[in-house]
Amino acid sequence: MRIEAFKSYATLSLIWLFSLIILRAFLSRWRTRVCLPPSPLALPILGHLHLLAPIPHQALHKLSLQYGPLISIRLGSVPCVVASSAETAKEFLKTHDNSFSDRPLSKAVSYLTYGSADFSFAPYSSYWRYMKKLCMTQLLGGRTLEQNLPLRRQEIIRLMKTLFEKSLKGEAVNIGAELQKLTNNVICRMAMSRTCSGNDLEAEEVKKIVEETAELTGKFNLADYIGFCRNLDLQGFDKRLKDLHQRFDNMMEGILKEKEERKGKDTAEETKKDLLDIMLDIAGDSNAEIKLTRENIKAFILNIFTAGTDTPALTVEWALAELINHPTILQKARDEINRIIGINRLVRESDIPNLPYLQAIVNETLRLHPPVSIVTRESTADCNINGYDIPARTRLFVNLWAIGRDPKHWSEPLEFKPERFTKNDKEVNVRGQHFHLLPFGSDRRMCPGTSLALQVMQPMLAAIIQCFDWKIDSGHGKVDMNEGQGLTLPRAQPLICRPVARVSQMPTA
Repeated sequence: MRIEAFKSYATLSLIWLFSLIILRAFLSRWRTRVCLPPSPLALPILGHLHLLAPIPHQALHKLSLQYGPLISIRLGSVPCVVASSAETAKEFLKTHDNSFSDRPLSKAVSYLTYGSADFSFAPYSSYWRYMKKLCMTQLLGGRTLEQNLPLRRQEIIRLMKTLFEKSLKGEAVNIGAELQKLTNNVICRMAMSRTCSGNDLEAEEVKKIVEETAELTGKFNLADYIGFCRNLDLQGFDKRLKDLHQRFDNMMEGILKEKEERKGKDTAEETKKDLLDIMLDIAGDSNAEIKLTRENIKAFILNIFTAGTDTPALTVEWALAELINHPTILQKARDEINRIIGINRLVRESDIPNLPYLQAIVNETLRLHPPVSIVTRESTADCNINGYDIPARTRLFVNLWAIGRDPKHWSEPLEFKPERFTKNDKEVNVRGQHFHLLPFGSDRRMCPGTSLALQVMQPMLAAIIQCFDWKIDSGHGKVDMNEGQGLTLPRAQPLICRPVARVSQMPTA
């Protein structure tokens, strides 16, 4: 038996070795015809998947330090290139943006968005261009954001009252969870005139759907990368995806039917349209450029939920963690607020242009902790970048996290220094024109909710700075700044600290 086992083992080893030799010979001949960017040694079947653990953007940054700012990797059967510098990012996202206008679809995203009927992952097409125009002019345009200013103000006041009550009781607070409630409520009220942080079943269901969508779309799925696993469910995702999709669809159908039944009955209510109302009006317009389907509407709302809740909450959580670790910077920000606003009223959105140091803190937080660490695209045509051939259907990863820490563009890149945005880099902004700072991406597919995110983050952080000091219970007095895993850039450990009110009565005027 031992001899037979040894023979079997030897045969398998020889087959594996022979396959590896053939594969390397094939790749070597192919590379002589196609000049790909430099690449680490790949494993059979897995390619370079083993090199991405434990946190992909950090692992890719280390590879770029060894192989250069543009490298090629293979994730299972998926060919990819990684851009890790401002210059290479500009080549892909500006010079050759026509060739990289699509976003790759994962199995989870495709299923949850009704087969990419959404906006974020829809192929670049007449439908996508129409939705982009709608976002810029109606759904997330200046007029809509201005109309929703009161609800953003109400949610910040609600958060301040919650923190003030915790302060009076001397209780610790999970800051990320409280910030998530605020952003969930803002998005829910904007999208469908509902709050999502109450105790009723619908509010709890919305919260769970958002959390599970972020989890499942951010998890690594073998079916997306290993060819022979494409129709298998080795990790048990399919059942969870089906359940999540059904729950979301049932919830949205109930809300849509309710709105359709009420449409036209209450004229006063119709003057205050939420995003669902606007989209239903467009879907019913026979003269509309593109006919929106029910799936388009539901998938877009899912985009708004998942993209609009994490980004502001995570950024403010990281910003507060940095400020607790840098009390001098915190005090400087507070002095600016005290000088411009005082302590008798709560900071407003209209005050933000007069608070340049606060804006610098947000920019510096977005540089070090971009809410999405890697932007993904997929090439639609063969192209040549920096002398290298990039075949069609190659996946592009732009490592925003690495770009924000590049010493070529940032002095002391690992240091939290908001002053850099009030001096040498004061003209640099986060809206995609400056390729060494791309927290919301760039090109035609950059985040359409950038203005909304800033209008939530900046006054939210300003109010927190204005109203509270913060105490942490760790023995060394510092907040742990390690990163966690996920589609966005979460903290490894939640930020839990005790708010200490700076005033005896909460200013809400």
